[in-house]
Amino acid sequence: MTEQDKPKHMADENAADRRATPAHEPQSPDPRSSEPQSPEPQSPEPQAPAEAAAAAAALDTAGGVMQPSAVPVSAQSGTVPGGADTLVRRIFTGSGMVSVLAVLLALILGGLLIASTDKQVGATASYLFARPSDFLSAVWTAATRSYVALFQGSVFNPRGSSVAVQFAPLMETLTIATPLITAGLGVALAFRAGLFNIGAQGQIIMAGILAAWVGFALHLPLGLHLLLVLVAGIVGGALWGGLVGLLKARTGAHEVILTIMFNYIALYFLRYLLNTPAFQRPGESNPISPILDPTAVYPQILGTQYRLHLGFVLAIAATVLVWWLLNRSTVGFEFRAVGANPKAALTAGINVPRATVLVMAIAGALAGMSGVAQVAGTEKVLTDGVAATYGFDAITVALLGRSTPWGTFAAGLLFGAFRAGAVQMQIQTGTPIDIVLVVQSLIVLFIAAPPLVRAVFGLNPRKKKAVGAGKSKTAATTGGAA
Repeated sequence: MTEQDKPKHMADENAADRRATPAHEPQSPDPRSSEPQSPEPQSPEPQAPAEAAAAAAALDTAGGVMQPSAVPVSAQSGTVPGGADTLVRRIFTGSGMVSVLAVLLALILGGLLIASTDKQVGATASYLFARPSDFLSAVWTAATRSYVALFQGSVFNPRGSSVAVQFAPLMETLTIATPLITAGLGVALAFRAGLFNIGAQGQIIMAGILAAWVGFALHLPLGLHLLLVLVAGIVGGALWGGLVGLLKARTGAHEVILTIMFNYIALYFLRYLLNTPAFQRPGESNPISPILDPTAVYPQILGTQYRLHLGFVLAIAATVLVWWLLNRSTVGFEFRAVGANPKAALTAGINVPRATVLVMAIAGALAGMSGVAQVAGTEKVLTDGVAATYGFDAITVALLGRSTPWGTFAAGLLFGAFRAGAVQMQIQTGTPIDIVLVVQSLIVLFIAAPPLVRAVFGLNPRKKKAVGAGKSKTAATTGGAA
């Protein structure tokens, strides 16, 4: 029977068999051939590299019938090109590492700014091109000397006369960081729920007013008095923050405008109270309250030689509580759902107005702990500077901590170290204390622009992914051509 006489479907099958057979492999013997075919011996010898590449390409393209895949078959059972450094890339491009690199970059630029104010650097700059090594050495010396002084004033001073004196800077850092941590947690919690709590300053003030009044106006036993002071401060902050949440939930007013206005209301209300007989210390013309009773102040947890008080322990407890609230509770899940998409949360049955009021009340309560730490722990009196700039610095702390509880805790410690060491840096080196504020501002700038930090340190994951995909495609095309 000739080729033309064969049925059409048999001809199509033969043609398909010929296409599926790779060009470099020998054709299988035809059983209809008149000549006998001897079986081919199996060769145990390994294939040459060129033959192995051709076989892989044939397998990947089905003998040239299909286009080569983006990931060759030979790579699918092994390591995908570019995947060996996936874990390292994730570590160095994650949000936590970006925060660390933002701090490092801010310190580098701050060191250059410190060097620009140094006299020795200015003197060597006059003959920069003649001896550039002198200029670079002067810059390095000025920056390192200032940062060493900053470290000695905030963490450890090896020149102290005793161990207690040597660790006194660390205790001061923890004391200053206490209100930063709790206020930062209040701002971070609101951020996670999609709200901008710019009112930590006012919440600290209102908490300080109530806590101070309970502290000097009431005379109660030790444990009960301190407990009432803490509860009064927390309630004051919670009411001041919850009122903002209520107005937003009922009227739709923006929380940023509300909290900024509430900051001014709280500040001027405090100044008014400090000039009334109920709050002004008798016999004083300055706006200052009476000293709190000894039963109403935080005990110093490491003795009278340090200012570190019970408020730091409560700050740690608040951090654990916020972590549990966000990650292990139903209420925290509702907060995060509202922050991710309020409309979707409402569709899913979550009471968004109730969540708004509740999250602002809890955020205010956390900031209220900062007010209690100020009046009952550090100052022991109420003045119009009770909040200092803690409420505004808390925004920076929450941003640096990526609105996570433990990240905010670490950021609070860092900013506490900046504040504690800035004075010592100015005393030892003459560096202006405002340099620390510049470094903090640079940290905020870089935290707000993660792509800038990644670009400076060459950690752009999208670019690396594109390059890796291009290399894989090139390898696949080359293999298919071979």
